[in-house]
Amino acid sequence: MLSNQRHLFNLPDDIAYLNCSYMSPMLKSVAEIGVRAIYDKDDPSSNKPETFFDNTSALRTEFAKLIDAPSERSCAITPSVSYALANVAKNLKAGKGDNIVIADEQFPSNYYAWDALSKEKDITLKVVSAPNMTEGRGKKWNELILEAIDANTKMIATGHVHWADGTKFDLAAIRKRADEVGAIMVIDGTQSIGALPFSVAEFRPDAVVAAGYKWMMGPYASGVSYFGEYFKDGSPIENNWMNRLNSEDFGNLINYQEHYQPGSIRYEVGESANFILTPMLTRAIAQVNEWGPENIQTYCENLTAPYISELRALGVQIEAEAYRGRHLFGLRLPDHMDMDEIKKTFAERRIFVSVRGNSIRISPNLYNLESDLDKLVDSFKVMDHA
Repeated sequence: MLSNQRHLFNLPDDIAYLNCSYMSPMLKSVAEIGVRAIYDKDDPSSNKPETFFDNTSALRTEFAKLIDAPSERSCAITPSVSYALANVAKNLKAGKGDNIVIADEQFPSNYYAWDALSKEKDITLKVVSAPNMTEGRGKKWNELILEAIDANTKMIATGHVHWADGTKFDLAAIRKRADEVGAIMVIDGTQSIGALPFSVAEFRPDAVVAAGYKWMMGPYASGVSYFGEYFKDGSPIENNWMNRLNSEDFGNLINYQEHYQPGSIRYEVGESANFILTPMLTRAIAQVNEWGPENIQTYCENLTAPYISELRALGVQIEAEAYRGRHLFGLRLPDHMDMDEIKKTFAERRIFVSVRGNSIRISPNLYNLESDLDKLVDSFKVMDHA
């Protein structure tokens, strides 16, 4: 079982940071690589042609290991979720009379792409809203998503967990239903990959997109995605020199190539070898792979379970364990507690969480201690007696 890993981070000692879903703190080892990389350009002669491709291959290899992908060439370096989803949208085979199914209140990048596509191609966008916060909410929401999928559905786009409150979606059931109607499944793994086990082999997604600065512990403006068989001959949203065949041969770049690199590299962003961000994210994912997402889930579960019981006793509503992540979950206040007051209390006590809609989003990781949860729960107890 993993022990607390706070010593590996540059996290200030005087805060209770329960907000990895907003942005992870920096690992010391990742910061060191970033600083070294900045100064590497003092001597650009040390940057060899093969370095471009060694950098990108190393990152894709770590990500492929993390998500159980068939090979590093099935992955692509994509700087943001919106960039990766633009590639999906460009290559989705759908038109008038077809529909796309998404969960409601997803992160904006996982709505705007499909909203724009639906208007451009006259595709129906079916947005499945969550039921009211009652017992069995997560189970019912999953059922509603499955019911929304029909013979005209061409794509289901969702997270593994909902970004606002950690509601877990049954990807195996969604995949099964997608197969029945011939639809593809596209997963935004930004709020799960790195902390919740995910297997391409198990869930068989057609695409997986993920920003790197949250649960993968990397820097901002970095990420990696997976593209499956559906996208193997697709057209990328940009054409850069590195995603073309034989681009490793610098002396031959004047002979333009019609064909792309094999696999999913065609969808890679220009300058993907980014000599600062790419090595940083590579080191960060390597550390996550060393820990193991299943162990991170267990750590978060063991850390939070006693405190979740206390919060429920105070009337705070929390999704049932079977339908939420252990690393990310939402708290909804009882009627006698005021959201503005609890936010003020958090600020005074230097407790860092996120509020998304009517959900107070709690997202711990291996750097959190029992004292962090003590401070959180005590804030609710103060409100309960106010």
